[in-house]
Amino acid sequence: MIGEMEIEIAAASTLHCVLEPHDWAFDRLRGAEIDAHWAERRAAIPALYDGPVLLAHSVSRGETALGVKFFETRFSRFLAWRDFGFPDAGVYNCFSMPALRSADGAFLLGEMGADHSAAGAIYFPAGTPDPSDLRDGMVDLEANLLRELEEETGIAPQEARLSPDWTIVYAGPRVACMRIAQSPLSAAELEMRVNSYIASQKKPELAGVRMVARRAELAEPRMLGFIRRFLEPLLPP
Repeated sequence: MIGEMEIEIAAASTLHCVLEPHDWAFDRLRGAEIDAHWAERRAAIPALYDGPVLLAHSVSRGETALGVKFFETRFSRFLAWRDFGFPDAGVYNCFSMPALRSADGAFLLGEMGADHSAAGAIYFPAGTPDPSDLRDGMVDLEANLLRELEEETGIAPQEARLSPDWTIVYAGPRVACMRIAQSPLSAAELEMRVNSYIASQKKPELAGVRMVARRAELAEPRMLGFIRRFLEPLLPP
């Protein structure tokens, strides 16, 4: 787990995310170890897929902007890097997250399903960027955010209003680019809507949802620490 003291929160009005080649020493030097780890994880969770994903090899923080240089790798490489404790300090998992908020102020979080590489963890709908998020050489994290929101919850882009600015949560090797996605539905309506969508899916990514309306509810041990830090100032006691 990433220590709470390592978590920082900043605002950004713009993101500048590009794709750039990178020689990842972790992959090059530890390939056999990574392959063995992948075989073990696949044996435990056969649904895992070794598709292309985008990690970052440079993150630059400005006063109002975030600059990120992404490179393409495979999910097996990302998973080993994560499971081995993030051994390469020069690489980051930079991703977007929609903080879906109900009309009465509760936030919807998902519980990752049994076929997920982080099964049981509780956080906002999200996924590692991949080549489908590329637009003319740029990595479109807003498109990634909206895609993950719809894929995991069934909430289409036109059904939620995004806040104008990004909240960037720096948690060690994780860089979470978050925006509030405001729904016109109440917490009860939103929970029912998303649970109904999950039930209709043959292979849903989420096992269920958690509606969080107060800070006291952040004590759930399976909730990632950086999610708690993001939500603490937005919720009443």
